[in-house]
Amino acid sequence: MKEWNEKKLLINDKGLMLLYLYTPMCGTCQLAKKMLTVVDELISTTIYQVNLNYFPEDAKALGIESVPCMLVYQDGILKEKVYAFQSVAHLYELVKAYH
Repeated sequence: MKEWNEKKLLINDKGLMLLYLYTPMCGTCQLAKKMLTVVDELISTTIYQVNLNYFPEDAKALGIESVPCMLVYQDGILKEKVYAFQSVAHLYELVKAYH
């Protein structure tokens, strides 16, 4: 996974883009990150990690209810908000469905 280091959240308008939203002190986020690290190794699309402490206005604009959250964008359109990080297999199948 790659840490988002830009000043703004910019969504690619072509192809698949995955954003993993977290906060550093969230224990569930740490577990979700471990699962997504495995998924990231299995897919050809980069998963971007976004520390929401640095993007509070974006979180509000996106209607983020809680962390961890993964946003799935296809051609610049939000397709899915994932809050349930059930298993590596579940996450892999979810991401694979968009490839």
